[in-house]
Amino acid sequence: MALALPKRTTPEPIEELRVNGATLRFYLGDCLSVLPGLPRHAASVAITSPPYNLGIKYRSYADDLPRGQYLAWTEAWMRSLKRVLTPDASFFLNVGSKPTDPWIAMDVAFVGRKQFALQNTLHWVKSIAIDAEAAGKSAGLEKTLAVGHYKPINSERFVNDCHEYVFHFSPEGRTPLDRRALGVPYQDASNIARWQGSSNGTRCRGNAWFIPYDTIQKRDRDRPHPATFPAKLPEFCLRLHGLERVTQVIDPFNGLGTTAVACAQLGIDYVGIELDETYLAETVKRIKDVTGS
Repeated sequence: MALALPKRTTPEPIEELRVNGATLRFYLGDCLSVLPGLPRHAASVAITSPPYNLGIKYRSYADDLPRGQYLAWTEAWMRSLKRVLTPDASFFLNVGSKPTDPWIAMDVAFVGRKQFALQNTLHWVKSIAIDAEAAGKSAGLEKTLAVGHYKPINSERFVNDCHEYVFHFSPEGRTPLDRRALGVPYQDASNIARWQGSSNGTRCRGNAWFIPYDTIQKRDRDRPHPATFPAKLPEFCLRLHGLERVTQVIDPFNGLGTTAVACAQLGIDYVGIELDETYLAETVKRIKDVTGS
């Protein structure tokens, strides 16, 4: 006699907001427990930044697992996430590293390869210096322009780390994108006629995105989570996927809800999963503050 398998139970959100015509649901718990209970193929986009396993001081998570255990955990939650995504979904995975452990981002991407196709590798540039000479006369720079924010590294071996990876995965590697939703104008008008499909005067932004952090006055008050990203980063991801094709967005590591904020502003349904109740409460407060709801 075959054993009866336990029924999959649908989890209940701890909070649900309705903003700009969108429904935002938040679940308190481990994503490995919540994801199996969510509907299959419910989300067309996933945007997340999981713990990097670099010893960051989170409130409710040990960020210093043995590498093998960390990667096995990564494979498990990616497998659960894939079930929730549509066949033509986009999965944007932000992963950082540190100079003394430069392979962690690549190790995570390699684990993702077991479940998804790596369609694009994007570079989130936090800080950049542009030489006046390299910018060209049309830029009007009289001196080197240095913009953005970074954490200085005091070392004789390493340079300052001014970027992080955003791996764009998809189930089959054939997800269509709205390439010019993030289009940038051609610097030289004569280039417009050289490229097919450039009638609107813009070109694809490419895989290097300069998105600086907003300036803050006090870290503990303005950015209480130890690993956050600016709201423009998930907004760029959503626009690249194509806003008209986004049905629901999911973030299995909600954190302070930066992706949720972007979805609230754009009027897109969202599901966020978070282990820490304090971070979830802060997420709800941020959304209400930003949207005035």
